[in-house]
Amino acid sequence: MTMFYCYKRCSTCKKAQKWLDDHQVSYESQDLVDFPPKKADLIAWMTKYQDRGIRYFFNTSGQDYRKLGLKDRVTEMTIEEAAEMMAQNGKLIKRPLMVNEHALTCGFKEEVYQATWL
Repeated sequence: MTMFYCYKRCSTCKKAQKWLDDHQVSYESQDLVDFPPKKADLIAWMTKYQDRGIRYFFNTSGQDYRKLGLKDRVTEMTIEEAAEMMAQNGKLIKRPLMVNEHALTCGFKEEVYQATWL
């Protein structure tokens, strides 16, 4: 099953969801803030897609990211440390996060969704 982790107040998530619905892409939705992904899932995804780097998974423009001063710390973090932080605070995860057994995307760019989810 394709999971779509989003935040209901996020305009980017709304755009992505509209795109998915307009293109009849099936997915299951989960609130990223109220119910962030489990640490084990985050570790698995960051390990499988480690060529993208840990920063790819972080919401680098988010208030929580800035408040915690993560800009300089992310490059030194292990996957386990990053997953622990994200599992505790879903606002640290770049949204929307869409994942299934074959693919994963963070954020929404129409051309990336077109290439990945159709």
